[in-house]
Amino acid sequence: MNIAIIGTGYVGLPTGVAQAELGHTVTCIDNDPVKVEMLRSGLPTIYEDGLEELLRSNVAKGRLRFTTSMAEGVPGKDIVMIAVGTPPHPVTGEADMQYIHAAARELAPYLDGYTAVVIKSTVPVGTGDAVDKIIRDANPTADFDMVSLPEFLREGFALHDFFNPDRIIVGANSERAKKTISELYAPLAHKTKMLFVKRQSSELIKYASNAFLAVKIHYINEMADYCEKTEADIAEVAQGMGLDSRIGNRFLNPGPGYGGSCFPKDTSAMAYMGRSQNIDLTLIETVLRENDNRKLKMAARILDALHGIPSPRIAILGLAFKDGTDDCRQSPAMEIIEALLKHNVRITAYDPKGMPNARLALGDKIAFAETMEATLKDADILAILTEWKEFATLDLEEAKALMRRPHILDLRNLLDPANVCAAGFTYQSVGRQ
Repeated sequence: MNIAIIGTGYVGLPTGVAQAELGHTVTCIDNDPVKVEMLRSGLPTIYEDGLEELLRSNVAKGRLRFTTSMAEGVPGKDIVMIAVGTPPHPVTGEADMQYIHAAARELAPYLDGYTAVVIKSTVPVGTGDAVDKIIRDANPTADFDMVSLPEFLREGFALHDFFNPDRIIVGANSERAKKTISELYAPLAHKTKMLFVKRQSSELIKYASNAFLAVKIHYINEMADYCEKTEADIAEVAQGMGLDSRIGNRFLNPGPGYGGSCFPKDTSAMAYMGRSQNIDLTLIETVLRENDNRKLKMAARILDALHGIPSPRIAILGLAFKDGTDDCRQSPAMEIIEALLKHNVRITAYDPKGMPNARLALGDKIAFAETMEATLKDADILAILTEWKEFATLDLEEAKALMRRPHILDLRNLLDPANVCAAGFTYQSVGRQ
């Protein structure tokens, strides 16, 4: 099939590369000429495991192209996907639809023949109706159907999730649109279930899913707090809970709260959608408030451990909001660092992929180390804030020799308490003695 994708961010770029790998002809459209030139030369503008290899391969095969022009990218396409950002409003938390609406207005004049116009971005219920009207007003003769096709790609694992989906949700109100999307995903049909629903239901499913997972994360964090006041161990509690098929074992890892570009944005938008309909989504509202408080509490733990030390030096491992990505947007690590910087502390940080983005946000407020070991030199405490696997392989003897005080605060429970204590460290984790 012949596809256009508008937007080359954490959704649009992996989707475009993966669709090309399935054998489709893909044109990605972005209004940033610098990004487009990088992508044309085979250089990804985000980090995703395996992305660069597939990007270069499909550009070389001619299946993947990049342009800044709607006039070049849209005409003659079977499917046009909108994958631009929907950032949260800074006050209300509602999804900002200006980029979606702008993309709709810009693509409308170039629709040529029957086209399925697909919204891949996470959008409020009713967005498909609004975009349909924008396009029809701009191009009354256009032959198209609106489709909601929410993405369920985890950052850091986007390509894996694309090729191994646990479900494909299609919000389509016409048989023609359903047939078009079925053809698009035919190469994956043997791997997953494709669920066809009303477009409005599809728009809600992504929000409802992410809000539920945010609740689950906050719940296990509350249980971890309780474990710290008792002899219970959150790792054992989570394992026992996860064996219940009704609960499952995913998203039961305690830590400094959820972050990233999806959960905070989507839970805030879901709460706003509830308020706009006079529905009391009290559970989600509580999770939003307490997840923000969680990061402040974790910063307070670090400061408490440094009580009495003048101008303490803090080593931080982890800046991205999770492992496998360079995305630092609303990262718990970044928010904890901002809270710490309000006090008289010196911070040195390291992250395998996230440092370029962290530097853009933090500037020279902290120091950045080139290696995990360099981060530790003369530190009074080590705080592990992101769950990169390489942090779990920390050489404890070397770490102790490098640090001024042997103290580790492991907010991701990556290290084995017995091993750390045997190496002579004071060790604190989350929900464990």
